[in-house]
Amino acid sequence: MLGFVIQRLLQAFLVMVAMSVIVFVGVYAIGNPIEIIIPPEATEEIRQAVIRKLGLDLPLWKQYFIFVTNLIQGDFGRSYIYNLPVLELIAGRLPATLELVLISIISATVIGVTLGVYAGYRPNSIISKAIMALSVLGFSVPSFWVGLILILTFAVNLGVLPAGGRGEVVTVLGMDWSFLTLDGLSHILLPALNLAFFKLAMMIRLARAGTREIMLTDTIKFARAAGISEGRILRRHLMKLISVPIITVFGLELGSTLAFAVVTETIFSWPGIGKLIIDSITVLDRPVMVAYLILTALLFVLINLTVDLVFAMIDPRIRAGAQ
Repeated sequence: MLGFVIQRLLQAFLVMVAMSVIVFVGVYAIGNPIEIIIPPEATEEIRQAVIRKLGLDLPLWKQYFIFVTNLIQGDFGRSYIYNLPVLELIAGRLPATLELVLISIISATVIGVTLGVYAGYRPNSIISKAIMALSVLGFSVPSFWVGLILILTFAVNLGVLPAGGRGEVVTVLGMDWSFLTLDGLSHILLPALNLAFFKLAMMIRLARAGTREIMLTDTIKFARAAGISEGRILRRHLMKLISVPIITVFGLELGSTLAFAVVTETIFSWPGIGKLIIDSITVLDRPVMVAYLILTALLFVLINLTVDLVFAMIDPRIRAGAQ
């Protein structure tokens, strides 16, 4: 087991090194932030002084070396636009994204698994067919279009929910949360629904497929032959057997949604990390862009590493295969 862990840690380290090079070179090859940071009426002396201060006059390899040296010390640099440490800037936006993602993913999982189990248990009923039609719609319709329709319906035509912003917040544990107030909850409903729609469709299909497969196994047949009630079969046998793939997908989707809630946050003007990265791309705020992409890569590496280690603990064949 120790050898398997060391192997996975080494792979994760190599992936992060490769991603840091790709991200740094890719971001620093796009555009010139000096044209945005410095006003056109600035003198050449001021222009050159700013370039030297930001280190943009150095060769690219030297800029990367300085970046890695600072990164090892936990310093991602300072934002060109906000003039704040990048980690402090991202940490200030994290609670907004975190609460939006958690509400959308948890609600999509709970509702999606419930509907998917019913659709798999009663596959020929009219309700099951409607549930599967909903899942097809969730996979087919792009999220930006769903967001615009939600705004047009509930904010413009009906006027019952706000179209954007975060609303009133409450500070808990040093962080601002909006779902703890009625005004904040009304602001989070539409973006959470938009973000959860695709995940809901995925959970419905996953739970339905698992239910259909397990209901035909000998385990369920023997349980029924033993006189166990259908409710007990669903709770004690079915949910236990389909929980492993659902938990796996839940973890991976949590990471991907946390990293890529950009479209939803932009449409609903939600002040989270996704909105921050879009604004940073617009003004070529390179330190923020690089930090966001590297932290996103690190998030996925850690999630996949955790999944691999959990599977290795559960199934010894994975450890034997790696060895």
